[in-house]
Amino acid sequence: MKLILGALSAVSLGLPSLAGATPIVRSVGGDSTPASITGVRDQFRVDLGGGTVAGPNGSFGGLRREINWDGVPDGSSAPNNLPGNFFNSNSPRGAEFSTPAPGTGVQVSANSGIAPVEFDNINPTYSSDFRVFSSQRLFTGVGSNVVDVSFFLPGTTTPALVSGFGSVFTDVDLTSSTKIEFFDAANASLGVFNVPVGTVDSESLSFLGVSFTEGAIISHVQITSGNTALGAGVNDGAPFGPDNVIDVVAMDDFIYAAPVPEPETYAMLLAGLGLIGAISRRRKASMN
Repeated sequence: MKLILGALSAVSLGLPSLAGATPIVRSVGGDSTPASITGVRDQFRVDLGGGTVAGPNGSFGGLRREINWDGVPDGSSAPNNLPGNFFNSNSPRGAEFSTPAPGTGVQVSANSGIAPVEFDNINPTYSSDFRVFSSQRLFTGVGSNVVDVSFFLPGTTTPALVSGFGSVFTDVDLTSSTKIEFFDAANASLGVFNVPVGTVDSESLSFLGVSFTEGAIISHVQITSGNTALGAGVNDGAPFGPDNVIDVVAMDDFIYAAPVPEPETYAMLLAGLGLIGAISRRRKASMN
């Protein structure tokens, strides 16, 4: 018992200060070939750890989780919305998704033969704009170009922290239109990081992954994909306001560090272990 308490105390007392958190940024804007971004994506995988062999529920070595959307059942993909907790309940990976108003949820694109691919169910021009990184599904917010990703201990409602998060994007055309903002457990921003523009006009791929040297300090991220939500008649490159054009962007693979308990959870565990230790000592004393 003393060894366990000592180890947990070191973890608890060793949690880093978030002031001046240091990010490691891996980003690249590529062409329409997955190979154009794979090298940088793999650098981010190395940053998080876990090797290359996938275990159950997208777990790599217990250090990293990945979602490529391709195993989502047809009934939970377009034209239907994906349940926001699908990847914490049905396939427990510790990630839940939501959209701010006027968003109405999130959606995964359909496989060929089930419904139009690459969100052509929303707008028949989108398969000419978007490209998949890992076949064959993509991911988007519905009614909003903003998606919030919150982390939990997989399969539970216990909030958790991760040390890094990254995503593949397709058809990023404008500088600063697509970004990820990271937040700590106190909901303070850890920084906003822009996704690089692709190197071709349509069907480009881009990647952005950010991890922090301080370890698991990210409680949730907010992803802004393009400058407007996907929609009927919302065509990429069309005029958007007096000085801009529409930039619609979809997402593919998510990669993030394995969720770990927040500091408060560690504190509760320590308190519980301390109580067990006290009860044990009392019992021993009463027996003497």
